[in-house]
Amino acid sequence: MKKTLLWGLAALLLLSGCQPSAPISTPTAVASPTPPLETVTPFPPAPATQTSPPPTATEIPLPEIVRVLIISVDGLRPEAISLAPMPNVQALMETGIYSLSAQTIYPSSTLPGHSSMLTGMCPDKHGVDWNDYIPENGYAASPSLFEIAHNAGLRTGMVVGKEKLQQITPPENLDFFEFVNDRDSVVAARATQYIAEGFDLLFVHLPLVDILGHLYGWLSPDQLIGAKHADEAIGILLGALDEANLREGTLIIVTADHGGLGTSHGGKDSAMMTIPWILAHASLTPRVILRPISITDTAPTAAFALHLPIPEIWDGIPALEAFGEISPIRDELPCP
Repeated sequence: MKKTLLWGLAALLLLSGCQPSAPISTPTAVASPTPPLETVTPFPPAPATQTSPPPTATEIPLPEIVRVLIISVDGLRPEAISLAPMPNVQALMETGIYSLSAQTIYPSSTLPGHSSMLTGMCPDKHGVDWNDYIPENGYAASPSLFEIAHNAGLRTGMVVGKEKLQQITPPENLDFFEFVNDRDSVVAARATQYIAEGFDLLFVHLPLVDILGHLYGWLSPDQLIGAKHADEAIGILLGALDEANLREGTLIIVTADHGGLGTSHGGKDSAMMTIPWILAHASLTPRVILRPISITDTAPTAAFALHLPIPEIWDGIPALEAFGEISPIRDELPCP
């Protein structure tokens, strides 16, 4: 009996142990309240930067013209400058103002032409109607460019390759004169000595192009070789200016007394009358001169650059456009 009760109690315990237990509730995560977003205050705008204007370069004044060098290549036609070629002359053209259609006087010969170049007058005024060295004929009529410059206290001189050119002006108007009967390079080498000593007005004459034109013809291969040598002589002169630190203040004028056709000149043919006329200086604005230019304009242009008086008797006029001014208008060239 007692044993039966024990078995019943055991069965009851087993049955109670098999009852499913109450489900375990999973605790629900309670979300923490989201803190309010911070109000983001934008960065204050950067103060406007005061932009300083770029520094202005100090304007460098253009160099003043205080002296004039006139170089005459005897018998040079304008076409020879590019045909030879003549790089020193071309470089001066690129940095200066020029005309390749300037006109000489009639007769288109060396002594009358140079007399008009350096007196500013036509032959009927300067009176030089001969083309050889004839001392008894005297000199071109005054006033010449050299007379005016010398009277103003300037140092003047000429170095030439033809003896007859000393009849352009009396010796009292020159501080030095030298006739060099030799090649253009030798003429230029002699002129460099005077450049080194200092000058205010210097005329240098290179004769070879004309001589070769008479021998072989204008624009012939032989004459063009001579033009190239003339250009080398001009390079010698430019080098001397640089070495003496005189280039900056020097107005350089490169021109000619006449052209030529065949083996001669002296007439009115365009090939004989047309000459180059070139002005070079750092203060000039490069350009081509479109108005007519006369060989007689050389002296007054040089005088204007040197602040010298220009005589009323002169036929030429200064190329004022080279100096930022307006040139006088003329209906036709002088010296018909």
